[in-house]
Amino acid sequence: MEEIGGLLAAGEKALGDGDWVAARAAFGSDGVKDTAAGLAGLGNAQWWLGDTRAAFSCWERAYPLFRRSDPAEAVFTALGLSLLYDANFGDHAAAKGWASRAVRVAADVGDPVVSAWASLARAGTADDAADAAAWSEAAYGVAAEVGDRDLELCALSLWGSALINLGQVIEGTALLDEALAGALGGEGARPDTVVLTSCLLMRSCVRGADFLRVVQWTRSLDGFIERYGSPYLHATCRASYGAVLISTGDWPRAELELTAAAELARDALPAVQAEAAAFLADLRLGQGRVGEARRLLTGFEDRTVVLPVLAAANLAAGEVAMAVSLVRRQLDDTTPLEEARLREVLGAACLATGDVAGAVAEAERLSALCTTTDSGLIAARAARLCGRALLAQGKSRESAARLTAAQTWFGLLEMPLEVARTRMLLAHALCSYDPAPAVAEARIALAVFEDLGAAADADAAAAWLRAAGATAARLGPRGLGLLTKRELDVLAVLAEGLPNPEIAARLYISRRTVEHHVASILSKLGVRNRTEAAAYLTRAHE
Repeated sequence: MEEIGGLLAAGEKALGDGDWVAARAAFGSDGVKDTAAGLAGLGNAQWWLGDTRAAFSCWERAYPLFRRSDPAEAVFTALGLSLLYDANFGDHAAAKGWASRAVRVAADVGDPVVSAWASLARAGTADDAADAAAWSEAAYGVAAEVGDRDLELCALSLWGSALINLGQVIEGTALLDEALAGALGGEGARPDTVVLTSCLLMRSCVRGADFLRVVQWTRSLDGFIERYGSPYLHATCRASYGAVLISTGDWPRAELELTAAAELARDALPAVQAEAAAFLADLRLGQGRVGEARRLLTGFEDRTVVLPVLAAANLAAGEVAMAVSLVRRQLDDTTPLEEARLREVLGAACLATGDVAGAVAEAERLSALCTTTDSGLIAARAARLCGRALLAQGKSRESAARLTAAQTWFGLLEMPLEVARTRMLLAHALCSYDPAPAVAEARIALAVFEDLGAAADADAAAAWLRAAGATAARLGPRGLGLLTKRELDVLAVLAEGLPNPEIAARLYISRRTVEHHVASILSKLGVRNRTEAAAYLTRAHE
């Protein structure tokens, strides 16, 4: 028993130091791995090393042992399983089951702090954001009273996320900022607190299009990630960060992050894989590659995160009825932020079929939703749909005013593709009574589309300009002239058929830098893979 105790202590020290391999060795030793504490520690080490399924197996085996010997630890084990079943596997039923178990066992323990932790499990799996906010706020009250900083920071983070889901973006974001600042400032004793607070902030800010905040906090997290190498941050949060890069216009880096997230999530993290697929499909829609976007979502059609993107992809493909069906299926069970995107898609579908009255009705609903929240993204979507509906009614001046407001909102949110798309709608509105500014707006939009690589939007903008009697030569699929000198060097070596490690050695740069350059080259040339990039270079030299 003394030897087991020593190994348990060594394992705990290794976990605290971030030495996951040493922790796995200590907790996995004979005798130790048969105890509740040994299994729990082994699960923690496996999780940080990225072997998620092995980690869950250890925790689930530890739970009944704790239930008999240490019910309070059983509560914490159930809490962890609840939060991670939802985040890692998208298994909401299992997550709710473990949350309920945590609450029931905590009631038997009779400790208000343990009960507060259990209520966070319930908040994390709540179907009603108002309930999640209330349970998190109550847990925060207990934490503040007893001075449990980890409980306090986790409660603040879940509370802030719930408020954002309710549309109270300013108040919710403030709580998320406070929680992550405290966690990174070393107030909590557990690295898991940094993981929870950082991932909740990233995911919530992506939903609310608060992209600058994500970029700033990601820089602050670099030191933590370098020390701990968390696969959870590298998978779940890389997917969210990829979405940020899409919206802010850095499409080559977005491709890298989302591809990495999907690879890390492969086999073990279907929920994250679905999210990465949805974000990558959004990128393909922006690039005008609609068929590829739809293929990326194959197999994930039942995932909530996928439905808005799938609806938009169907609408872009001309399958309006399917898009409408997908939207209506989700409208009754969604958050205000998600509802705003769905209603804009539904309004666009109405306009595509000539149902102007339906589009007006959706614009009115979206405007009403806007009055209940303080979200800039919802305001932007509402103003744009209103502008489109007014334009369809022939009210060009009123339409231009609303579209100008939408353009301003999207600009404040740093969403260049949405700004350019709104600018094109503004050009349509202006052309009937002020053609010169209309052409100017369209030219600016075309330049942005070309710069981003939004091929379909660029084609449409160029066609509109030609119809308006203006010159509008397309640059084509992002020509070689847009590549940097270093990208041209990489392309030349890539065309020889060399893999990334050999390109890195040839050019004396890191493999990571090669990966970034290759992704940028593919995006700028508008090609899908290395073979097509090499063929592009060959044609250019013929």
